[in-house]
Amino acid sequence: MRRLGGGAAAADDDGGVIVELHVDDLHAALGDPALNSMNFLNEVAQHYPDAVSLAAGRPYEEFFEFSALHRYLDTFRRHLVDDLGQSPGQVHRTLFQYGRTKGIVHHLVARNLAVDEGMTVDPEAIVVTVGCQEAMFLLLRALRADPRDVLLAVAPTYVGLTGAARLLDLAVRPVATTESGVDLADLRGQIHRARSEGLRPRACYLMPDFANPSGVSIPMSDRRALLDLAQEENLLLIEDNPYGLFPAGDDRRLPTLKALDTNRQVIYLGSFAKTVLPGARVGYVVADQRVVGADGATSLLADQLAKVKSMVTVNTSPLAQAVVGGVLLEHGCSLVAATARERVVYARNLRHLIDGLGRRFPAGSSVRWTAPTGGFFVVVTVPFPVDDALLHRSAREYGVLWTPMAHFYDDGIPVHALRLSVSAVTPEDIDRGLDRIAEFVAGEVAGRGAVASAC
Repeated sequence: MRRLGGGAAAADDDGGVIVELHVDDLHAALGDPALNSMNFLNEVAQHYPDAVSLAAGRPYEEFFEFSALHRYLDTFRRHLVDDLGQSPGQVHRTLFQYGRTKGIVHHLVARNLAVDEGMTVDPEAIVVTVGCQEAMFLLLRALRADPRDVLLAVAPTYVGLTGAARLLDLAVRPVATTESGVDLADLRGQIHRARSEGLRPRACYLMPDFANPSGVSIPMSDRRALLDLAQEENLLLIEDNPYGLFPAGDDRRLPTLKALDTNRQVIYLGSFAKTVLPGARVGYVVADQRVVGADGATSLLADQLAKVKSMVTVNTSPLAQAVVGGVLLEHGCSLVAATARERVVYARNLRHLIDGLGRRFPAGSSVRWTAPTGGFFVVVTVPFPVDDALLHRSAREYGVLWTPMAHFYDDGIPVHALRLSVSAVTPEDIDRGLDRIAEFVAGEVAGRGAVASAC
């Protein structure tokens, strides 16, 4: 066996030489649990196709239409001709060639943010990305300037954010959450603690509306207090908002942090995965902060992110953008209007799940759960630690899938909670799933009690 470029070589069955690499010769993040989480959570359902899945945060699929894709493309094509004055040749190049790095629907995204969120955004401050995941990666790459830099994130945290930070050697420090959102005292304490250690907290990542996985939303008073704190501490806020259009109540939505932001303290991440089509893989980042160059010239942070993007994905698929653009155009650039049917489904399912938990785990039960006012997710606390092995047993023996909450923490401490999603199921699925979860919980409690008695 020989080393080759940091790897080793071994003989195959035919006597040939096959180069082998050792994991220690690869980036350290590849061995981090955070990078295994996304694939595990996406693929576990494939191993148990007959199980009821209350795990996936995928959007409702019954309204997807193949025929609509052609209509959306044609709507956007007509927009290029009628509204933007493009010639047939320009239209062909716009849709079929490599495109502008910042995207070709940035002006429609800006209109959408004005219509639905009351934001006034310069289209040039928007970079259209390959899903919101790329937006996170571009942003964290730009912010991570040296080893002193750290990112704060409200815990539990979306695992895609944690994994992206790992790949960029950017340390993530958790900020405590409360029933009403971020713990502002802990946020300030984490900022001061990091600085006292010679570190630079660059930003704090959070989902103010129906967060994944907690389902928690930040009330209006705390949103203003959070912005004040960020200004006082000279800290950027990274606002991720994939679920904000899905309240389960009276449709009154709180303004986003970015809509309240008067100091360009907030970088806003958006996605069309939950609202339009996850298969399009289109997201965006609003980065309107000014960047001062060595020569004193200024640019937008979005311009700097576009440089990074040009070396990562070059540009976001124009055809995928055109589908999203067609949806926006057909609904007056309002995703509130475009998602009216989905909003009814998600609200119905969320109420059905919470009511169903109450029927199966009455008062006095050791099982507790959150009651979000919108979004996709409910967190259920159980009287035993939950991990991936237990998820496999739940799927194999009880026929129900859920998500271990341990995936959303970064400290390795056992977590007595699981996440349920209502987005891709029917009320009948929810009832069958909850019946099986009740059996699963009863079985675990009884089994652990028997072990304790035997000891």
